[in-house]
Amino acid sequence: MKQRRTEWILSLARAASLASLVLPACGGEAAVATRAPAAAPPLAAPPASVVADPRDVADTPGATASSIPTPAPAPAPGSTANVDSTASAPLPPPRPTTLRLGDGELAAGDEACEKGDLDAARKHYAAAPRGVASTVGLARVRIARVDVPLDYAAAKGNAEVAAAAADLLRATRAVPPFGPAFVELGRARLLLGDAPGAIGALQKGTQLLPDEPEAHSQLGVALLATGHAADAVRELARAEQLDPGSAARRGNLGTALMMAGRTREAIGEYETRARMDDGDARAHSDLGTALLATQDLERALSELERAVKLDPQRPSAHSNLGYALQQAGKMAPAVAEYREALRLDPKLVSAWINLATALARDPKTRREARADLERARLLSPGDPRVKANLEELDALEKAAPPGAP
Repeated sequence: MKQRRTEWILSLARAASLASLVLPACGGEAAVATRAPAAAPPLAAPPASVVADPRDVADTPGATASSIPTPAPAPAPGSTANVDSTASAPLPPPRPTTLRLGDGELAAGDEACEKGDLDAARKHYAAAPRGVASTVGLARVRIARVDVPLDYAAAKGNAEVAAAAADLLRATRAVPPFGPAFVELGRARLLLGDAPGAIGALQKGTQLLPDEPEAHSQLGVALLATGHAADAVRELARAEQLDPGSAARRGNLGTALMMAGRTREAIGEYETRARMDDGDARAHSDLGTALLATQDLERALSELERAVKLDPQRPSAHSNLGYALQQAGKMAPAVAEYREALRLDPKLVSAWINLATALARDPKTRREARADLERARLLSPGDPRVKANLEELDALEKAAPPGAP
């Protein structure tokens, strides 16, 4: 059976929830959907009586976005792929995302892994001479076979990933040290939710493989997962420098910059990513979300509308578009987008909050707004956004009770 493994894309939503991602243990194409598609973060409006602040990014604890000048306009859709935003010269193709383990059967296993053919990869790694490299290859395939999203802590408690991580830990004790063993161990620990343990392994991996973009990407994700956004930017910038033809790496760097509050630079990376892969809904969704932080509603709406057009089944894309429409004062279409988001995903808390804030503006629909907020509270008990909006709704109703002229 042939399985297709694709590149992990670090989106705002994933970084915000520490469900961050980089590139796969086994193969794939740059900047294409993962098994669990990444989405731009659902935005949630603040209390109902005030205009929503675009810097309020839902599910992004502690994230901030500087107030900055409006960036240069984005190019028209349909720009040539693999063209840098700052130069007309074509960029090199993306580098392989599978770390090279050796020659012969090992190289054949690496190639099969890159293509996503896990059965063939396992056969080649098993046929290679027994040693550290073959152990790493077999563990790589074992992890890739586990049916979990390629997210931080997605395999927490998973016995298969834990067993593969144990094999990789033993492989890291080889003499001389084998760089890919440390990188694959770090990747496994990220899936298991052990960010501090992943950092130690990946720091060693980058020392042994200083020119391997995948090692720096993995380390960047681990750093972001532990709240070290500035250090994550450094590593993800190095990964992009080593692999400038990868649209995904540019998006990863943009997300880290956004989490570090460097919004203008983040927008630049997202713009480049969208140019390189104009058909990627996530690229436009992340760019539109970042533009909201600059009050550039016109461009944000354009990007978010394109994201919805490219992937109309993505709930958070509809919620984000609704948020932008609400800020533009277009309440009816905003409500329609929130309802569509909730039709696609009834558990999307931010969409329930956004819908409530829109409905709370009209005294005739405040009862419905309260019901929506209560639904959000059931889904996310203790969410401070829900509490703040309920308190604001209480104040609104006290000032103008339902039925009052």
